[in-house]
Amino acid sequence: MQEKQSIHGAWANRWIFILAATGSAVGLGNIWKFPYITGENGGGAFVLVYLVCILLVGVPIMMGEVLVGRRARQSPINAMREIAVESGHSAKWSFVGIMGVLSGFMIFSFYSVVAGWVLHYVAGMASGDFVGIGSEDAGKVFNGLLGDWKTLLIWHSIFVVMVMTVVAGGVNKGLERATRIMMPALFVLLLVLLGYSMNTGHFGAGWNFLFQFDLSKLSWDAVLVALGHSFFTLSLGMGAIMAYGSYMPKKASISSTVLTIAGMDTLVALIAGLAIFPIVFANGMDPGAGPGLMFVTLPVAFGQMAGGQIFGFLFFVLIAVAAWTSAISLMEPAAAWLVETFGMKRSTSCVLLALTVWGLGIMALGSFNFMSDVTFFGMNTFDFLDFATANIMLPLGGIFISLFVGWFVKKRVNLDELALEENGLFYTWYISIRFIAPVAVSIIFLVNLYQKIAG
Repeated sequence: MQEKQSIHGAWANRWIFILAATGSAVGLGNIWKFPYITGENGGGAFVLVYLVCILLVGVPIMMGEVLVGRRARQSPINAMREIAVESGHSAKWSFVGIMGVLSGFMIFSFYSVVAGWVLHYVAGMASGDFVGIGSEDAGKVFNGLLGDWKTLLIWHSIFVVMVMTVVAGGVNKGLERATRIMMPALFVLLLVLLGYSMNTGHFGAGWNFLFQFDLSKLSWDAVLVALGHSFFTLSLGMGAIMAYGSYMPKKASISSTVLTIAGMDTLVALIAGLAIFPIVFANGMDPGAGPGLMFVTLPVAFGQMAGGQIFGFLFFVLIAVAAWTSAISLMEPAAAWLVETFGMKRSTSCVLLALTVWGLGIMALGSFNFMSDVTFFGMNTFDFLDFATANIMLPLGGIFISLFVGWFVKKRVNLDELALEENGLFYTWYISIRFIAPVAVSIIFLVNLYQKIAG
């Protein structure tokens, strides 16, 4: 089969793809959620279980997404259709791509609201608003922000423009250029904050929280938590990795590249934990505060510490960069599809998408104030968008992708794209994508759905 070329361009090299995909995977939840669930579920023992789950679930599905994207060199909707037809099956498999693109679009609408909170805190840290602040006042600041729809709208609008400006630049002048700048900046900021934490926080307490090998905390619930995070952390099921894979150089190894991405994603999360939790422990605060850790606990901690204003500012810049790189990947599949299907200019597609997602985002931010009475199935707009994507659309996308690649894509296509022989390595992946991954993600889907409904 003659190699195809994407009309959108291609990554300059394998490492740009790795950095872009890592940027997609490393988001807001990565910075606080993974370190916290690690500490609460057995530290080093949990990390080992999580790595096994990554290898058996996350990596195989990610390889499948990259494989489909690179084979078709198109956006997820068109890629699913083309590979299905090539393998002798119905073009209706494109519905998996549609669901992925739609879920990414919906996630962005409320993700941009949270990113707006982060931008607000960047400005607040820069102006010294949190110097010497107490917990009660910090809580009032955050609650006051949620109630102020005009301020939320400004930051939400700024973030939408930030993201769509990058996407409008295309693969090389937009995504790649942003990746070359933002990902090194993210790593530098992480290391700077780690150094600050080592010198001013309770680094030993943070290290023990994350890495103490405590088998007594490793319950079946902890295994389910590891399983769930191994799927969600790699941006699977939303078309982002499939779209990025369509720009991947043919000569690059999919298996080694995906393993590198998974490793970097895990490393960033653990370094973030080592940077954050010593500061939390140094101030006698609760490491399990969830989103409140970021917007209430940490501002208080930075406000009380020497040099806290500067490093608090750098921390929120780090979070903003992580949110920006993730959000770009959420919108790229939709923009690429509009260009391919309707022949739109990329700038036109981005304006159309920006206006639509901006409007949906207004409903999401209104959930905390002027639209708090509007509910869907008993949830406000923000919570409904979160529930529908995280608990239904993404797991279903992961299940369908693993089944499609494992059972419907011709074996020769898999062998060709993975550049593997029919040996033990190939069959390890093949068994995982056919049996282990769909069963594991089905468990995630059913357990999360049950917990949400029952809870």
